[in-house]
Amino acid sequence: MSYVKTRMDGPVAVVTLDRPERMNAISGVLLDDLHDALQRANEDAACRVIVLNGAGRAFCAGDDLKEFGEQSATDATIRSHIERIQRITRDLMFGAKPVVGAVHGFAVGGGFEWMLNCDIVVAADDLVAFFPEMAWGQFVTGGVTHLLPQAIGHQRAMELWLLGERQSAQALLSMGLVNRVVPRDAMLDTAMTLAAHIATRSQTSIARLKRLVTADLTNTLSRSLELEFDATIEAFADPDAAERVKAFATRKEPAR
Repeated sequence: MSYVKTRMDGPVAVVTLDRPERMNAISGVLLDDLHDALQRANEDAACRVIVLNGAGRAFCAGDDLKEFGEQSATDATIRSHIERIQRITRDLMFGAKPVVGAVHGFAVGGGFEWMLNCDIVVAADDLVAFFPEMAWGQFVTGGVTHLLPQAIGHQRAMELWLLGERQSAQALLSMGLVNRVVPRDAMLDTAMTLAAHIATRSQTSIARLKRLVTADLTNTLSRSLELEFDATIEAFADPDAAERVKAFATRKEPAR
């Protein structure tokens, strides 16, 4: 069973996270399926634009905490999980095709990071995004330790990470982290309209633009991903973090 579905709508590849019963929470299978879908879209000459969205009530609820024990079982499983998460960031940001995110419901942790990795974001008016990692004793990745301060400034980025407060679609729009806010039932149509318009542009110019924009990020973003990788490994191996994740998963308050 695949947790990601892809369909072509003319020159637009619509890539949908399809694990709605878990609010598209990030599992090992979903990571592999998403990588495969993005890789195929980026290599497909018929595809000019990718639209990334989620099925059901959410875009992506972040890591599946029910799999935390399996993910953190050994150093090898921790490294594999983080590598696969970061591979998606590279697919989105360094892939040849522009990516339009169509984001609704919850975009939490890794889901928020993937939203920030998109080139353009259409947000539904019910979007709620936040970073829970500091409360769980975990760590952010997706290159956001570089991307977010560049986008909104050091203090505001630190506020989002340290406080972990829920951000509405309108708040994200005011920060410049999404491009459009539309009613939920208009989100995908709006994203598809933007994608179809982008698809009429010169593909050589778009490829050149994406290459040049990301060229400046290649070294800095890669270095940020390396540092985030190390910090996340430490967090996964921290007994306090494991207790906090378990407490959150069972909706109990962690010991202090």
